[in-house]
Amino acid sequence: MMQRRRALAALSLLPAGLALPAMAQSSLGGCMPQDDWRSFAARHIQPDGRVIDFDTPQQQSTSEGQSYGLFFALVHDDRRRFERVLAWTETNLCGGSLAQHLPAWQWGRKTEGGWGVIDPNPASDADLWIAYALLEAARLWEVPAWRTLGLALLALVEREEVITLPGLGRMLLPWSRNVASGPVWRLNPSYLPLQLLRRFQQEKPTGPWKEIADNTVRMVVDTSPQGFTPDWCAWATEQKAFVADPDKGTVGSYDAIRVYLWAGMLHPQEPARAALLKSLYGPRRVIERPQAPPEYVDTATGAVRGTGPAGFSGALLPYLKAQGASAALTAQQARIPVDLGGTAVVPAAPLPYYERMLLLFGQGWLDGRYAFGRNGQLQPQWRPACPSTRTA
Repeated sequence: MMQRRRALAALSLLPAGLALPAMAQSSLGGCMPQDDWRSFAARHIQPDGRVIDFDTPQQQSTSEGQSYGLFFALVHDDRRRFERVLAWTETNLCGGSLAQHLPAWQWGRKTEGGWGVIDPNPASDADLWIAYALLEAARLWEVPAWRTLGLALLALVEREEVITLPGLGRMLLPWSRNVASGPVWRLNPSYLPLQLLRRFQQEKPTGPWKEIADNTVRMVVDTSPQGFTPDWCAWATEQKAFVADPDKGTVGSYDAIRVYLWAGMLHPQEPARAALLKSLYGPRRVIERPQAPPEYVDTATGAVRGTGPAGFSGALLPYLKAQGASAALTAQQARIPVDLGGTAVVPAAPLPYYERMLLLFGQGWLDGRYAFGRNGQLQPQWRPACPSTRTA
């Protein structure tokens, strides 16, 4: 009964007019399949809360992985695992205090031997997701201490990673200000999900978040002349314009795929949703030919090459749903293994960490396991987990 009441309470947060996907509606009151989350956690999350990317030489853990682990533990009402992931993150990436230190982005096997922090610099996307997960966990699980911690982390982000760029205004850097310099300032469009910025804007109306959200929309629109967004871009002080990244150029690939994902999951009443979806027409144009998502795109010319992995297809599911591209959506689901929510029945080796994360985001949203409100609030559909139908 308690879980049923909590599920209904979570559903009551859905704004008027926001319909749940058909799968979620049909299973309301029953159990929620969670084999994909169980499988991911069994493979990638240690009992102590460390999220591991096994496909790296360092067997690394990143602040990104820890942040996504927190988010999906909350989505799946997995409070025990949330607490473990949070404790490992704070102990190993933050010098014991998330309220005082931004997380180091990389931890793993060191070249000189032993294990520990490899790169102490923070990654601002992970910092945003951790702060968001703490604020929403505090609200949904009624733990005021996590709101306090989330606000303290957000204050660190504002102090150390937000900067006023000449000719643009306040913007979130990918890393700390002390390792950045102009007059060409590097930025990463995928680091700035509009949902999170809206949630922070609601939490701190006098903070920089509305301005950052407005500049994020401008960045995505201005850097997508062919309907594709780049992995990285830059703000040039002299030109007062967004330009190609001095290091990565105009390529769009493994980072940029998340920009379409975030845009597709925006609430229908988000004011910037229409402009973002209109500017990001490239993937739909390519996929409707039909073909798989490209692995690499030259965002300046629109030229594509390579075949994106199944995780790319998963990331594009919300985007295609938002674009009303039902045939393309079905075609992309056919590339996803059936045990991860798709319809592909060809046996495949376990997908790597990043692909599985993209699938947790895209397929989970499409299945109605969670949504984002107009102001960015997480709207999970908590119900008892169905018995597992497969082993991890």
